[in-house]
Amino acid sequence: MRKIPSVDRVLADERLKPLVETYPHERLVKLIRRHLERERTAITAGKKASSPSAVAEAVYNQVKAMEVPSLRPVINASGVILHTNLGRAPLSQEATEAMDVVATGYSNLEFNLESGVRGSRQVHVESLLCELTEAEAALAVNNNASAVLLGLTALAKRKEVIVSRGQAVEIGGGFRIPDVMRQSGAKLVEVGTTNCTYISDYEQAIGPRTAALMRVHSSNFQVVGFTSEVQLEDLMALAERHCTPVLDDLGSGCFLDTNAFGLAPEPMVQQSVALGAGLVFFSGDKLVGGPQAGIIVGQKQFMDKLRRHPLARAVRIDKIRLAGLAATLLHYLKGEATNRIPVWRMIAAQVKDIEERAGTWNRALGGMARVIDGETMVGGGSLPGGTLPTKLVAIGGGRDRNLSQRAARKLRAQETPVVGRIANDILLLDPRSVLPEEDKIVVKALRDLAPGLH
Repeated sequence: MRKIPSVDRVLADERLKPLVETYPHERLVKLIRRHLERERTAITAGKKASSPSAVAEAVYNQVKAMEVPSLRPVINASGVILHTNLGRAPLSQEATEAMDVVATGYSNLEFNLESGVRGSRQVHVESLLCELTEAEAALAVNNNASAVLLGLTALAKRKEVIVSRGQAVEIGGGFRIPDVMRQSGAKLVEVGTTNCTYISDYEQAIGPRTAALMRVHSSNFQVVGFTSEVQLEDLMALAERHCTPVLDDLGSGCFLDTNAFGLAPEPMVQQSVALGAGLVFFSGDKLVGGPQAGIIVGQKQFMDKLRRHPLARAVRIDKIRLAGLAATLLHYLKGEATNRIPVWRMIAAQVKDIEERAGTWNRALGGMARVIDGETMVGGGSLPGGTLPTKLVAIGGGRDRNLSQRAARKLRAQETPVVGRIANDILLLDPRSVLPEEDKIVVKALRDLAPGLH
C-alpha cells in the first residue's frame, strides 16, 4: 500500500502536463483519486502496485477517451437498409442542411413572423403533410409509439378499443400494443383468433363503451397459411354504421407504391386517409426516410382533441427534427424522393450499377474476395420477408473459419467503421445499403484490410 503514489505525484507526471494546462484541476484530481482507489482494491486482491507513470497514463487515456464522441458515423454495408441498430434512415443532404441551419441559432419555432405573436410549431409540417396525404389535419410528435399513446389517451381513456387478436403485436424493443393500451387507460378488446378475424367479430364486440376500432399493421412479421383478415374498407364501413372512428397504426408508414420496386405491398398513408380513417399513425424515420418522428394525419375533429391533451406537450417534436422532416416531405411533394431520399435511392438502385460497385470493392481486396448474388432487406420493421436482389462482396468461407471474423473486426476498427454481416463463416458486404458517395471510404478500408488477409 505504501507504494501507491500520492495525488500530487501523479499530477506532476509529464504525461499529464497537457491536461493540467487545459483541464479543470478539480476534475483531474477526482479522476486520479478514483484510479488510486482501484489500485488499493487491486493490491488487496493480491496484485502489484502500479507505478506513478502507469497511473498517470491510465488517467490520460481515460480523459482522451471521454473526448472522443461515442456516437460515430458508420458505413452500413450490412444489407439491411433500415438498420435499427445503425440509426435507421440516413437523411438527405437537404434535410441535414435544414437541421444544421435551425440548430446553430434562433428560429421562428413557435413565433408568427407576420403577426409577431406566439404560434404553433406544427405549422412547419402540417400543411406539407396535408398536401401530401389529403388529410384534414396533421401532427408530428417524437416517435410513433408516442403518437399511438397520445391518440389512445386522448380519444379512448376509460373506454374500449377493438383490435384483432392477430394484431395485438410486439413491434420490437418491448413496444407491445396491449401495453400501450394499458398505459393510455384504454381497454383492449381482442376479437377473432391469431390467424383469422372476420368483420362479424368486430361487429359483435361493439358496445356502448367502444371508443374506436383499430387496425395495427404487423410491420415485422407475416402470418401465412390459413388466414383471414378484415380489409380496411370493410372496417371503415362497419365503423361508419356505428359512428365509431377507425385508428390505423401503419408502423413504418409509406408514401410510395412499393410494388413499383419489386417489393410486396406496404400500406400507404394516402390510402388510409382516402378510405376515411379517423387517425393514421406512422414513423418518420423508416420508409418515410426522415428523422425520428411520429406522424399523425386524419380528421380535424379528432386531431383537435390530441392537440389539447396535456400529453401532447410531453411527446412534442423538437425544432431540429421538425426542420429535417419538413425538408424530407418536400422531396415527395417535388416528386424527387427516389433521387434525393437515401432510403429510396437504395431501394431504387439498379442491380447492374450495384454489380459495378461491388466489382470496385472486390478489386480493392486484391483477389482475396469474390462477388456473389444476394438479397438486401429493407428492415426497420417494414416489409417483412421483402428483399431486393443485390451483389455482395464475400470474404472468407475457406479453410480459415476465423477469417471473416478477423476481417469484420478490422473493418469496424477503421476511422469510419464499415459494418457488414456474417453468414456461414462468410463476411458479406452489400453496396445497396451504402450510398455511392461513400464508396471511397469503403474502398480505402478494404485496401487497408487486404494485407492482413494474406
